[in-house]
Amino acid sequence: MPIMEFPICVTCGVQYGAPRPDCPICEDERQYVGWEGQRWTSLEELGAAGHRARIEDEGLDVVGIGTEPSIAIGQRALLLRTPAGNVLWDMVTYIDNDVIREVNDLGGVDAIAISHPHYYGTMVEWAHAFGAPVYIHEADRRWVARPDDAVVFWTGDTCEIAEGVTLINAGVHFDGGQVLHWRDARALFSGDILQVVNDRDWVSFMYSYPNFIPERPRTVRRALRLLEPYDFDRVYGAWWRKIVYADGKNAVRRSADRYLEYALDDE
Repeated sequence: MPIMEFPICVTCGVQYGAPRPDCPICEDERQYVGWEGQRWTSLEELGAAGHRARIEDEGLDVVGIGTEPSIAIGQRALLLRTPAGNVLWDMVTYIDNDVIREVNDLGGVDAIAISHPHYYGTMVEWAHAFGAPVYIHEADRRWVARPDDAVVFWTGDTCEIAEGVTLINAGVHFDGGQVLHWRDARALFSGDILQVVNDRDWVSFMYSYPNFIPERPRTVRRALRLLEPYDFDRVYGAWWRKIVYADGKNAVRRSADRYLEYALDDE
C-alpha cells in the first residue's frame, strides 16, 4: 500500500485531505489544541517513530486493533467478525502493510462505522485498503476532514449496515454520534458516545470529555428512547478492556438515571 503524505493532527489523530494551518476538530469546544500549538505528522513519520499495531481479542468474535505507542486520543478500534461479514467499529490513526496483512488474515473488512469525529483517524486509508464503505451519520458530514467517495452518509435514527448489525444515532457528544448494536452477539459498541467508565458497571454521557462539559438531559433521554428496542449484555467502550461484561442494558438505564439525577434539568 503506498503511504500518502496527507497531514495528521497530532492531538486528535485525524487525517486531512490537504495541508492547512488549523484542525477544526480540535478547535471545537469539545476538543482542544495541543499545549504546544497546532502540530502535524504523517503515516510515514509515525512508522519511522516506531509505532506498530496491537491486535488482540476483546471478546468472542471481537478483535481489538490499537497502536503502540499510543497515538493522539489513544482509542482502539474493534473488528466484529459477524456471519454477514467483518465490520470495523471505530478507527485508529496508524495503518501500514503489516496491519493490512494481519487484518486480512482475520477475514478483512467489509464495512466501517465510526462513532464520532474525534475517531475519524485515517478512515479513508482504511477504506481504500480493504475496499470498504465508511458509514457516518449525515449530521456529522461537516467534520469529515478528508472527503472521499468511500464515505457513506446516512440519515434518520437507525441504519442496518449488515444482517443484525445496526447503527443508532444516539446523538450524544456530537449530533451524529452513533453507536452500533450487534444482535447475535447481544452487544452494544459505544465508543465514548456512552462512555464506559473505570467502574465498569456504569457508563456516562458527556458533551466534552477533556473540557468536562456535561451532555444535555434531553439528549440523554432521546438516546435512551432509541436504545430501548435493543437487547444487549455487553457494552464495549473506546479503550482496551473498557467493557461492561454483563447486564449492559440495565447498566445504561441506571447510569442514565444517575446522570439525570445529578444534572441540571433543562426541561
